[in-house]
Amino acid sequence: MMRISLCKAKSHLSCTYNLCSLINPSIVSLRYFSSNANEYSFTVSYLINSCGLSPESALSASKYVHFETPDKPNSVIDLFKNHGFSKSQISLIAKRHPPLLSSTDPERFLLRKIEFFYSKGMSKIDLAKIVSSYPVILSHSLNDRISPNFEYYEGLLGSDDLLMSIKRFPSILAYNPQSCIEPNIRLLREYGVSEPKIRYLLSRQPRTFIKRPDVFKEVVEEVKEMGVSPIRFNFIMAIHAKTTISKSTWEKKLDIYRRWGWSEEEISLAFARFPWCMMLSEDKIMAAMEIFVNKLDWDSKLIARCPSVLGLSLKKRIAPRCSVLRFLLLKGLIDRSMSIGTLFVCPEELFLRKYVVRYEEEAPHLLKLYREQMDLSN
Repeated sequence: MMRISLCKAKSHLSCTYNLCSLINPSIVSLRYFSSNANEYSFTVSYLINSCGLSPESALSASKYVHFETPDKPNSVIDLFKNHGFSKSQISLIAKRHPPLLSSTDPERFLLRKIEFFYSKGMSKIDLAKIVSSYPVILSHSLNDRISPNFEYYEGLLGSDDLLMSIKRFPSILAYNPQSCIEPNIRLLREYGVSEPKIRYLLSRQPRTFIKRPDVFKEVVEEVKEMGVSPIRFNFIMAIHAKTTISKSTWEKKLDIYRRWGWSEEEISLAFARFPWCMMLSEDKIMAAMEIFVNKLDWDSKLIARCPSVLGLSLKKRIAPRCSVLRFLLLKGLIDRSMSIGTLFVCPEELFLRKYVVRYEEEAPHLLKLYREQMDLSN
């Protein structure tokens, strides 16, 4: 039988799948695979029909796994089903790490790891989410990698915080702690960062520590030079921001703030007070500044002194309060000397009492206006 190229197989496969879908969406003709893509036939059809992959994803996955019979993959899938994995989660596993379906002895190589996680207090629901998001974890050695790493992090964080860390970044169990985690933690200690702050960062933003020690040290020094004190909570959040954002994206954010009139000193001040201001999307920054500067007519430099207002919800906080405050400012019922933080950061009940109910006689429609804006946000 004549061989066909991967590109041709992909092209024919897509066409045939689409045609079969029109006739009967629930099945894919197996006759096609055996006659036109022999080397991919059974594997691809199995990945489509038993794992729920699209033809394109199945063809891509077939480059990393090969089945001659359904016995091996069926035993793996049955194991996952028995432990509460949904069809969509099994499909993700097949797509993200297809070699897992070729495990020769699932009871020995997979079940032992699954039972290990259960023994550490992980629920079936959590395990299914973690494995489907990072299925490679089950390919690592239990004795040489998973168990020792788990013990190391558990000693640092405790069981509950470690589970949180794994759920946020499952691949943390795949990294050798001595290569980057441990040196980077040691560096933070040298800079005076307290243990609770280090644990907080490792449990909630573990990806921050996955940097070469020399690169991590550069980031820590940059953050300190920007005026963020190591004893403050913002220090670890600033490190997280600097390690997460690419240099090109960082420059784009800087350029946005410059366009709104911020100087380099004001940008550094804002970052030191609210590191998350550099994590916000460009659209979010522009929309919030548009309201504060153009609709409320505030000097953009005031925002630099209270940058946390940029992180508030546009729909549920900034826009509804803006509609009220704009009216009060136009009528002279409040003046512009009031703190932006006071107006936007204060709790809902306090805002209603001080800026809506208080002016019920002068502006009886304010409560209705405010509620309409909140309804729109919902």
